[in-house]
Amino acid sequence: MSKRNGDFESDGTGLIAIDPWLEPYRERLKERTDHYKWMLSSLPSDDLLGPASLGHHYFGLNRGEKDGAAGVWYREWAPEASALSLVGDFNGWIRDANPMTRDEWGVWSIFLPDTEYGEGLVHGSKVKVNVSTRAGRFDRIPAYIRRAVQDPQSHAFSGQYWNPETPYVWQNPVPVIKGGLRIYEAHVGMAQEEGKVGSFREFTQNTLPKIAEIGYNAIQLMAVMEHPYYGSFGYLVSNFFAVSSRFGTPEELKELIDVAHGLGIRVIMDIVHSHAVKNTEEGLSKFDGTDHQYFHAGGRGQHAAWDSMLFDYGKPEVLRFLLSNVRYWLEEFRFDGLRFDGVTSMMYLDHGLGRSFSSYDDYFGGNVDEDAVGYLKLANQLSHLLNPEAITIAEDVSGMAGTCRPVEEGGLGFDYRLAMGVPDFWIKLLKEKKDEDWPLADLYSVLLNRRPNEKHIGYVESHDQALVGDKTLAFWLMDSKMYSNMSKFTQDPVIDRGIALHKMIRLVTFALAGEAYLNFIGNEFGHPEWVDFPRPDNGYSHHYARRQWSLIEQPHLHYHELRDFDAAMLALDPAYNLLSDPLIEQLALHEDTRQVVFRRGPLVFAFNFRASESYVGLRIPAPDPTDYKVILDTDSVAFGGHGLLATPLIYPWQDVPMYGKKQSLQIYLPARSAQVLAPLGLMK
Repeated sequence: MSKRNGDFESDGTGLIAIDPWLEPYRERLKERTDHYKWMLSSLPSDDLLGPASLGHHYFGLNRGEKDGAAGVWYREWAPEASALSLVGDFNGWIRDANPMTRDEWGVWSIFLPDTEYGEGLVHGSKVKVNVSTRAGRFDRIPAYIRRAVQDPQSHAFSGQYWNPETPYVWQNPVPVIKGGLRIYEAHVGMAQEEGKVGSFREFTQNTLPKIAEIGYNAIQLMAVMEHPYYGSFGYLVSNFFAVSSRFGTPEELKELIDVAHGLGIRVIMDIVHSHAVKNTEEGLSKFDGTDHQYFHAGGRGQHAAWDSMLFDYGKPEVLRFLLSNVRYWLEEFRFDGLRFDGVTSMMYLDHGLGRSFSSYDDYFGGNVDEDAVGYLKLANQLSHLLNPEAITIAEDVSGMAGTCRPVEEGGLGFDYRLAMGVPDFWIKLLKEKKDEDWPLADLYSVLLNRRPNEKHIGYVESHDQALVGDKTLAFWLMDSKMYSNMSKFTQDPVIDRGIALHKMIRLVTFALAGEAYLNFIGNEFGHPEWVDFPRPDNGYSHHYARRQWSLIEQPHLHYHELRDFDAAMLALDPAYNLLSDPLIEQLALHEDTRQVVFRRGPLVFAFNFRASESYVGLRIPAPDPTDYKVILDTDSVAFGGHGLLATPLIYPWQDVPMYGKKQSLQIYLPARSAQVLAPLGLMK
């Protein structure tokens, strides 16, 4: 193995130097690394940048030659099938017109020369492969298909040979990121206000400018891969190499990414390699007639909670399929990173269901799928070999040691993991306690409860918190009053409380919960209600699968003030390098008077969670002997507050020691408000 391909002189125990609690697991770490090296050696040429990740250029439908003649090769791995034949509109859907030939490895192939099929198999031709198995003959969609389309009458999916005559011409370079990652999680289909499925073009024209204007520098796109059931939110994937045709064409997705780059936004794709749809007509399930071609056989191959199929990551053919998929999205579409869904489910044989992960023992032993762990290492290595600046994110609730440490140390190689306990904590607080009773010490602890030396993405709510059965943070705070009393000309204590806490919750999470920040589309302006995709139970309505952008365009409503606050909050990061600054220090925390004061980097954050009591002349420790200026006030009228603080305001430092600091400040901190203070010498 060459150094280029991820080889290293490491036994995988480098993690122990960072986390001494791993010392008792030294041998387990060595075994894990040995298993990863063995998996790497099982791939063709031991080369992550070679055949192991180039399967999409060999399998499926690809231009090529045979005996000097130009045409299209089609190849499919189906080892237990007895016969395959390519069918489509190019041959009148005659099942036996184009039989395929099997090699010793179970790979079937056929070459279609242009001279014979030049007027039939063309860009846009619909195709399927007829597979003969012990259970009968079935028309299937090729596993590596680049596009699948649904018939509007029959609702059946077909593959489509996708080879546009003019390739997409990229216009914009990948933008340089200033500050930390500020991620806007979005679903293209629900990104418009009209009750329908939105398109890539609509997202590009209408939504991207809104995201850039607020100050996000990355978007995380959901539901990109083809999925037969829209209501699955894109998590029951059928065709892993196909852009979901309900949103548009592959070229329109490329345009979206290109325009985003021009706006200074990097694009991260939500990639689903944790499971696959069970559907046999559209997906991979029982492709060659067996249940163990791509997936584990029997019960281990089925996720009971998700009603889906589980990959066998120990098979070289499956590794080739998934690694090629990683490369395809990064190279063909120039995605800047991948957010791996369901990492917890992948790594543990019980999928982490009902497990508390309270001991390091949980990260080793018989419940860990070491093949899945090895695959994640391979996928991360490949991503960073292809693009050293690629961003990989783990959706993991288990806290697996080393998830965001380099593979060379024994880690999994991710750049970030989602701080999934934070939004769950907020929802639990809102459900169970009045804000006057929130345990501030617990709150502060939860926001900082993450593995050291591993980067986390803090967030208040993603799509998970607003799905059916739950509701958005704003709706938890204000509920039905949002329908009638969001006008600036209507006084309502419920709305006042909700707006104040909405800003405070976001600010304290932004400041403490990670090295990056994420917001789900619309939540930045307090989108009401919940998310519910069209399904039989709601009469296939799109009412809750859209974003009501018009709410922020009405000046008499409070929504635009919440949006403006979000923009002001985000601006703290590029101005002061806030998210990347590791210095976090508690300055004061008083449960009785409901105050939390801390610093991150050079900035001081002061929160008053009192419902009605403001503090005049409140003394707080000052990190540095300099005057401080209020640079953000949640109570500002511009952000829907009461405007009790006269701004601009400078607090002079006083030579009065407090809580270990040699100097302090006296500030005015209104009820249910927070302020961000910057030392005058560092004003931006």
